[in-house]
Amino acid sequence: YLIFLMSLLINSPSTAFNFQKFEVCAGVPSIHGMLIIEPKIFADGRGWFFESFNENAFFKAVGLNSKFAQDNHSFSYYGVLRGLHYQLKHPQGKLVRVVSGSIFDVTVDVRKLSPTYGRWFGIEVSALNRKQLWIPPGVAHGFLVISAGAEVLYKATDFYDPQSEVCLAWNDPTAGVEWPLPKGVLPNVNAKDAVGLSWDAIPKF
Repeated sequence: YLIFLMSLLINSPSTAFNFQKFEVCAGVPSIHGMLIIEPKIFADGRGWFFESFNENAFFKAVGLNSKFAQDNHSFSYYGVLRGLHYQLKHPQGKLVRVVSGSIFDVTVDVRKLSPTYGRWFGIEVSALNRKQLWIPPGVAHGFLVISAGAEVLYKATDFYDPQSEVCLAWNDPTAGVEWPLPKGVLPNVNAKDAVGLSWDAIPKF
């Protein structure tokens, strides 16, 4: 089975839901609707095995009826920062995991009606800890590579739409993300992310 750790709001009651192969229980407060997913590893002298995704249990856990539309796979070197991205007209829910290396994964809630609106959350996701993140639609997402290199895989609930993509500046002071960068060192970002918008300038949901 997989253990799903459901992120809840501070001071909200913990609730557990038992499924055939999954258990959802209280986790660390973060972004409303996010899930931290940890697979159970079955190992023996031959190696190991785990279920990285189970459609029935996953959609029951997150309460969605939609399916994933697209799978993405990226490789980035140490110090590369991608984000913080979201799509306005075609919001994407994302299921993120790392199959090589390690990243510091960040989400920022840009949903005005969310109880965690304006909050950011960061967590290390790596091939070693095998954590996965469910990031609901309407949340900006990005990551910083903190190993020599990292391969990131993620499923998305809608197709990529460059016309409606928005980039929140990675270093926006209002969002206040605390990236684990050495003092005085800037991340490696592309031209688009280098001119990301401020918190006040981005459109919200």
